[in-house]
Amino acid sequence: MESAEIVSWTRVAVLFLALGIAAWMDHKDRRVPNEFWITWSKPAIFLWTLDLLILEAEWYTLATAAAMVAYASTAVIGRPTIQDIMAGKILDISVSIWYGIGIIGVVQGLLLHSDQPLSVISGEASDSAEIWWKTFAVFIPIFLVDMAWKMRLIHGGADCKALMWVSILVPYWSSIPTLYSKSGAYLAMPPAIALLVWGGFAFLILPFFMVLKNLKNGDFNLRLMWHAEKMNIDKVAANHVWLLTTIAEMPNGEKKIIHKTRAPSKTPSKDQLKSNIEALSNQGVQYVWVTKKYPLLVFLWPALIPLVMLGGPMAYIMPLLGL
Repeated sequence: MESAEIVSWTRVAVLFLALGIAAWMDHKDRRVPNEFWITWSKPAIFLWTLDLLILEAEWYTLATAAAMVAYASTAVIGRPTIQDIMAGKILDISVSIWYGIGIIGVVQGLLLHSDQPLSVISGEASDSAEIWWKTFAVFIPIFLVDMAWKMRLIHGGADCKALMWVSILVPYWSSIPTLYSKSGAYLAMPPAIALLVWGGFAFLILPFFMVLKNLKNGDFNLRLMWHAEKMNIDKVAANHVWLLTTIAEMPNGEKKIIHKTRAPSKTPSKDQLKSNIEALSNQGVQYVWVTKKYPLLVFLWPALIPLVMLGGPMAYIMPLLGL
């Protein structure tokens, strides 16, 4: 087994292990601490550096990789401020130097290879140009995830940090040994974004399981059974769920128990939830409809299987669209 192949399979092992632990933490506590991502960033950075050294990458490519890591790190350690730098804080000064090295690498790469991106796609570029552009392209998934987080398209901070971490661990498709390769699979979508799409497909299966579960339990409600389930009201506060059952006051002053189909847009505080539960209990309600707060990481972990086995999903979707 060659050095590059050993690095690739080590990546796969780290990928499954770290995301598996993160998914369990997110499922159990709905929180993955920043320290976790800092710890697991070390093998990711080490493997990427080792990969570039095996490829005999130029110094500016290594510096560009450092820039990509620096960008992703802002989700965990934040950005250094001028005030902190002037105050002589070692961490902020070190990170600023890190940024500077990264910027120099990006600028040098652009000066040397800005005229060769199409040549990289066609396979006619030099080895140094191809390696640099593949490294610089890691900016794309990190930027997309960052924007999705800021625009609240992805709500979970741990989900975004996980996808950024995957971008560093698996910077390009040749980083991992995909078991089935299909022509054109790797040009359409970076590995981290492909993982998100595969995870989305897994999420689409959930309604079928919910319907079967509710039918088995005898809970039939066409509006709710595909995404919600019934739960003893005494267990609601101890679980990660949205409470859909509430009390509505009719125009005649009568109080009526209703079940909303959508979760609230704003998470109620613990006191508000406690108050709602007490009000329902006072009305004699024993079972309520709830929808679970499913963490995306729980779906990203099994999505690693099609990612490693099949590569990017667009290679299979595009032919169906006639592309």
